[in-house]
Amino acid sequence: MGLNAVVAACYVFPVLVSVLAVRFFYVLWHSGQPESRLCATRLRCLIVLGSGGHTAEMMNIVTTLQKDRFTPRYYVAALTDNMSLQKAQVYEQSLIQSNGTKAGESAHFMQIYRSREVGQSYVTSIATTLLATLHAMWLVIRIRPQVVCA
Repeated sequence: MGLNAVVAACYVFPVLVSVLAVRFFYVLWHSGQPESRLCATRLRCLIVLGSGGHTAEMMNIVTTLQKDRFTPRYYVAALTDNMSLQKAQVYEQSLIQSNGTKAGESAHFMQIYRSREVGQSYVTSIATTLLATLHAMWLVIRIRPQVVCA
C-alpha cells in the first residue's frame, strides 16, 4: 500500500464514519415520528433549565405555552442544579391545583451530568463534557422531543 493510499484512507474514513452516524441518527429519529406532523395534537416538549437566569427565562416561555398542546413536558437540569428543578416542580404543581390534572401526567423532571463545574480544570472537563454529551444524546433518543426550549 502506497503513501497516497494511506493519506486517502485518513481522509475518507472520518467522512464515512460521520455520514454513517448522521444516517443512523436520522433513521432512529424519524422511526418514531408520526406520518404528519401537522395533524399532531400533542407535542413532546423538552425544556432545558440552567443557572444564571436561564431558568427564569425558560419558565417565562413555559408559562405562555398551551399546556394541553405541549404535553408531556420534560424538564432537564444539571445534577448540581436543584433550584431549577424545584422551580419547575412548583410551577407544575400550581397547574395541577388550578386545572385538576393528574400528577405526573404532563410533566417529567430529569437531571443530566454537567459538562464543567465552576473551577474545574480544562483537562478534566474533557472527560466530563464527553460524558455529559453522551447522556444528553441518550435522553434525546429516549424522549424524542418534538419541541425543544433551550
